[in-house]
Amino acid sequence: MDDLPEIITTTEQLEELLSRPTKALLTLMRNLPGDLMILGAGGKIGPTLARMAQRAVNASGVARRVIAVARGPLPELAAEGIETVPCDLLDLEGFTRLPLAENVVFLAGRKFGSTGNEPLTWMTNVIVPYHVASVFREARIVAFSTGCVYPLVHVMTGGSVESDPPAPIGEYAMSCLGRERVFEHASALGARVALIRLNYAVELRYGVLYDIASRVYRGEPVDVTTGYVNVLWQGDVCDQTLRCLPHASSPSMALNVTGPETLSVRWLARRFGELLGVEPIIQGEENGFGYLSNASRANALFGNPRVPVGKVIEWVAAWVRRGGESLAKPTHLVQDGRY
Repeated sequence: MDDLPEIITTTEQLEELLSRPTKALLTLMRNLPGDLMILGAGGKIGPTLARMAQRAVNASGVARRVIAVARGPLPELAAEGIETVPCDLLDLEGFTRLPLAENVVFLAGRKFGSTGNEPLTWMTNVIVPYHVASVFREARIVAFSTGCVYPLVHVMTGGSVESDPPAPIGEYAMSCLGRERVFEHASALGARVALIRLNYAVELRYGVLYDIASRVYRGEPVDVTTGYVNVLWQGDVCDQTLRCLPHASSPSMALNVTGPETLSVRWLARRFGELLGVEPIIQGEENGFGYLSNASRANALFGNPRVPVGKVIEWVAAWVRRGGESLAKPTHLVQDGRY
């Protein structure tokens, strides 16, 4: 973007910037046939993606329904002209009453709270994808997965690539591999699927950067045992996700979606300390491993992120300093697979 603000001061300004469509997305919406359905539109990323899709549709001049599906009502999205449909995605009967769409983005999943309630995690992350693949077998499906299907890798490897064999740690990550396997099976039968392995979406109200900045500002220690991360501005996550629709294929395609940089948690804590005027408290020592993904394939398809991570860091620091809104959903940089 050529007109990035110095700081972001309101939630409304943040939402507008997050959901601003790219020229490439406008071109896609002019040419992609069919309506668009977003399953799991009530989470952290879903509202941004729905808004971006609707704005792109409006600007494209092509009539197209954008349908946001979530368990509960979505009044803010409905007020913006987005068609909203309530549906419990574990209810197959409710699933069959959904309108059919030629393009489906599947965001639903369960992560936090998985430890201690593993059966619900498996139902959400494996059975719901089976419903999606069964009901929307004629659609293009872009489905969220996670970089947690890969093993922990050393920072010197450059990150996992899509051809690396999965080696999930813990039941949450295992269930995410199960989700992928369900969609892969559907694609072997003819469904067109793209799997988005995401590590990690960030904006100003949640995410790795918000978590580190908040701890630094409150004078709390920042644990650097998991010492390296990849992040991507949530607006770029949504842009790349929607632009994956034409790449949904049979057999399925997997794509790492994240930023091109490998960031040091220790360096991030120090940078936030500089911006916030606080001496960061560092706890632990780096073991060199983390969930690190190499996104060169996505970078070749979509180009560099519109919003550079250095700018996001500055925005997050200013947001935390002024006491901006928090979604209260910490990312949890852990290595034992327990969430």
